[in-house]
Amino acid sequence: MSDADKRLPPTEKRLRKAREEGQVARSRELGNFAAVAACGALLVAAAAPLGGWLLDLVAAGLRFDLQVLQSPQAMTERLPPLLGRMALVVLPIGALMAAVAVLAAVVTGGWNFTLKPLAPNFGKLNPLSGVQRLFSAHQLTETLKAVLLTTVLATIGALWLKSHLADFAAALALPLPQAFVHALSSLQSGLVLLLLAMALFAAVDVPLQRQLLARRLRMSVQEVKQEMKDAEGNVEVKAKIKARMREVVRRRMMAAVPTADLVVMNPTHYAVALKYDEATMAAPRVVAKGADLLALRIRDLAKESKVPVLDAPPLARALYAHAELDGEIPAALFSAVAQVLAYVYQLRTALAGRGAMPATPTVTVPDELDPHHPAAQGPSRRS
Repeated sequence: MSDADKRLPPTEKRLRKAREEGQVARSRELGNFAAVAACGALLVAAAAPLGGWLLDLVAAGLRFDLQVLQSPQAMTERLPPLLGRMALVVLPIGALMAAVAVLAAVVTGGWNFTLKPLAPNFGKLNPLSGVQRLFSAHQLTETLKAVLLTTVLATIGALWLKSHLADFAAALALPLPQAFVHALSSLQSGLVLLLLAMALFAAVDVPLQRQLLARRLRMSVQEVKQEMKDAEGNVEVKAKIKARMREVVRRRMMAAVPTADLVVMNPTHYAVALKYDEATMAAPRVVAKGADLLALRIRDLAKESKVPVLDAPPLARALYAHAELDGEIPAALFSAVAQVLAYVYQLRTALAGRGAMPATPTVTVPDELDPHHPAAQGPSRRS
């Protein structure tokens, strides 16, 4: 897929993945400027003690006598102490510059610790991909920026040195202590000019790096769709899972129909199977329910299992609309369900020869619970 097809901004997921892979907007120019500025500020603030320390170090290095000249090992014996004294000053300054550079990087891109960039990537060994990276827009931008910065700094340094040659020539005529102080004071103006140039480059480079990163992370329409599909799950797989779950529920319902006490029907549209056990249930429960073809299957299975089937359209509609599968019936339907259960118990007694056949009850339900009643459909549907 070409870069021309990637025109959409990166999503939050793409940005998080990029950070995990170490792709963060970092400005080298800001880090360089901050490190050099911190070092320059430290040198200016501690110019007097540093100048004295440097004079002592040079004096100690140049001090010798006849005994030193006659000893071949004199240089190797004196060099380690001198290097140790130099390290005591140079290493803290270097540590300060490194800390300031890291802080500048955190300011631009935030703290991001990951080991993924260190993982081996054999794809980088491919010469073709290497050539593509070499001539990529990002690499060309970095190269041109480095060349431009080098040219600007070299030009500033050359012009400054040209204008201060007389000052440095005058330092040659001064004693060594005064020459050090004179050279340090002269270098301060040049350092300020270089820092101004580096600050200008850093101010341009920080937004530039963010723009380049956003451009590298741009996505195509297909990538956005694929990400949404991965996040939400494959639609076809989800549909199959739902269909399988519905089939499991349907099988469980059909297995529970023969154990029901009663099936209430709206002759061809709804069927609800009820079961009630005084010892274990606080109220009748719905063990199966269905509409259309499933309702007819529930009715046929109930008849095969000799479970009473009662045509009570309002009650069947209300139970189907307001009672959950494997849940208790709503309290508002207790009275209507009690009527039909009493009818079922009387019917079983009569069929056993222990009583008269009961009359089919006239079941009524609250109007607001019958989804086909105008009172439950709202003003807009009644109109």
